[in-house]
Amino acid sequence: MSSPSNGKSEDQNDRQISILESRPASPAPSSKYSNVQLDRPIQGGARRKFWPSTIKSVLWYFKDQWFLIALGVLIAIASQVQVPASQQELKTTVVTYLCVSIIFLMTGCTLPTRTLIENYSRWKIHLFVQVQCFLMTSAVLFGIVSAAAINEDFMDPGLLIGLIFAGCIPTTISSNVVMTGQAHGNTALTVVQSTLGNFLGPFLTPVLISMYTSTGAWYTKVLPSDNGGYGEIYRRVFKQLGLSIFVPLVAGQTIQNAFPKQTKHVFTRFKLSKLGSFCLLVIIWQTYDQAFSSGAFQSIKPSNIIFIVFISIALFFIFLAVCFFTSTLWLPRQDTISVCYCVPAKTPAMGVPLANVMFIGLSAQLESKIQIPMVIYQGLQIVAGSLLTMAFRHWIRPEEEAKARVKLEEEGHDAATRLEPAHQLQEPTNAPAA
Repeated sequence: MSSPSNGKSEDQNDRQISILESRPASPAPSSKYSNVQLDRPIQGGARRKFWPSTIKSVLWYFKDQWFLIALGVLIAIASQVQVPASQQELKTTVVTYLCVSIIFLMTGCTLPTRTLIENYSRWKIHLFVQVQCFLMTSAVLFGIVSAAAINEDFMDPGLLIGLIFAGCIPTTISSNVVMTGQAHGNTALTVVQSTLGNFLGPFLTPVLISMYTSTGAWYTKVLPSDNGGYGEIYRRVFKQLGLSIFVPLVAGQTIQNAFPKQTKHVFTRFKLSKLGSFCLLVIIWQTYDQAFSSGAFQSIKPSNIIFIVFISIALFFIFLAVCFFTSTLWLPRQDTISVCYCVPAKTPAMGVPLANVMFIGLSAQLESKIQIPMVIYQGLQIVAGSLLTMAFRHWIRPEEEAKARVKLEEEGHDAATRLEPAHQLQEPTNAPAA
């Protein structure tokens, strides 16, 4: 027995599946474009149709990659105009706390509480991600530093120390969360792994750095022999984690559970998800503004900068390939995307403060040199991560469409079962009396 809701359910199915197609399909080439023996009027028409299609594709690409374009503009601005040195500390504090708090407040307002709790309990993924993020990356970078240090005239010792720091610091938080959402990955898992990594960082990073810099190699001689305590770095890191991450996240979860419909309506109508991307751009701008203001890029040879750039690109894609192929063996695609953003990424926000705390009396010039590999790597990981959002969206689209079809079929079945009893109750009234 057919129900009048079946046609409606099929229409809803078609509409919802079409929504999943985020990228507009390119127009299929007509036969008149492939025919070589065309007369001139048809060729002119082909050209008239070709250029609007090309312009439309270019505009779509700029619209999809607006974040990457804005990033390039902001880095160019930071290289030419910087905040005065007397205001650098205030700028860093305001941007770090305000922008990160906004990102995690929005994350708390959009992530289901049940999903967040479920991801915190997945200890196997925690171990899988953190071992790669701390042990694998630090070991690989220490091997590269050891190879580059064979020739003492090749690399600046401060840059070699900076590479060791880059391998030992935890993953970044803000860019991971924003880009995982843009790539349709498991944002809840990214939040969990990023916060867990930055919680473990103050304990694991100093141990790893001390181990790699206590080898007696010639480049470690530039470090002050007087080591500082770790109490200050613990206080600073946990204060920032609490005020800019956990408090906004809990506040967002409270708002979402107290006003679920209103929260969803506001975020959908005003497209507040874009605000997180704007905040991330401000965070990246302040990092480069600080680096250019300190003169970090002017104190070393151009050949060393080129080496750092190319080795950073190679390392990012090596780490990405390792975590991608190992994740696909046992994780779903959404979780794989999350892991691919967490493992290769590094945060300079902990590296330089940690160097100041671990080594008392670090000179401003050496501090700038240690900062350079981390800042360059961060910029490259943002560019690569932004480009990967398109590839990951295309890769996960079949899985999303399959889930949407299953959900629509279940909703249609539930609607049909609800209508069936009502129809059966009406049948005896329409039957003729015996």
